[in-house]
Amino acid sequence: MPELSSWLAYGLISLGMVLTPGPNMIYLISRSICQGRTAGLISLGGVALGFVVYMLCAALGITALVMAVPFAYDALRLGGALYLVYLAWQAIKPGGRSPFHVRDLPQDSPRKLFMMGFVTNLLNPKVAVMYLSLLPQFIDPNGHGSVLTQSLVLGFTQIAISVSVNSVIAIMAGSIAVFFVTRPGWQVVQRWVMGSVLMGLAVRMAVEGRR
Repeated sequence: MPELSSWLAYGLISLGMVLTPGPNMIYLISRSICQGRTAGLISLGGVALGFVVYMLCAALGITALVMAVPFAYDALRLGGALYLVYLAWQAIKPGGRSPFHVRDLPQDSPRKLFMMGFVTNLLNPKVAVMYLSLLPQFIDPNGHGSVLTQSLVLGFTQIAISVSVNSVIAIMAGSIAVFFVTRPGWQVVQRWVMGSVLMGLAVRMAVEGRR
């Protein structure tokens, strides 16, 4: 098990990440508005399965690297810091498209809705890189439990938070879209707050060594 402080910090960062607009949020909002809340929740089931696949691959990969390569932990940490700097810039750069500019989507069966959610998540490389960026920062190779156990606990924590938040987004998609479209200033605030959080985490990851 990871330390409680690391666990809580990872949970807060996961919450911030899931609130950052991306392909999954865009798809769930569009699907919920075009076909209803039930369709959005079915699609979310596919998204959740995609998270599990990526999380298991990332956890097993991190375990293998840390066990086999002495400096792999630091390499992942620094690579993750660079990626978070990139995400911070993507959050604050001008001209970004709001996820609340909804696309028209065709009416699909429950099976296709689930598979589309699953594929949308699998084809989003940010999910895989996110795990590789964040997990090493909160894993102590010499701490409580194995690297694999800590990776799985943190990974399932992120999945639980993501599914919970996205469920609310799918259920309230129409109201959320109207709120942001009629209040563009809030979109700017959200992007700058998220960009600042990501940049702060990147600096922390870069300057801190293995604990």
